[in-house]
Amino acid sequence: MIGPVEPKYQWGEKVVVLEDLVNDGTYPEHPDDALLVPRGGCGEVVQVGIHSDSNTVVYMVEFGPRMVVGCRELELARMEDES
Repeated sequence: MIGPVEPKYQWGEKVVVLEDLVNDGTYPEHPDDALLVPRGGCGEVVQVGIHSDSNTVVYMVEFGPRMVVGCRELELARMEDES
């Protein structure tokens, strides 16, 4: 048995997408394989969960008022503060 996984990102954290996110069929209002969020898109983590079968962290990331996408950790990077 694999132990618990610790999330790299937390709720409210700003992240950037490292690769294009395309519709895998979970957005019926968009065609399959349609671009949902382009590489470099910025968003905010709004929920963190664990996929129990694969024991992997899944992040729900809001990219706009009507676009929340489930992302894997390898698809995201922490957004650097531009101060």
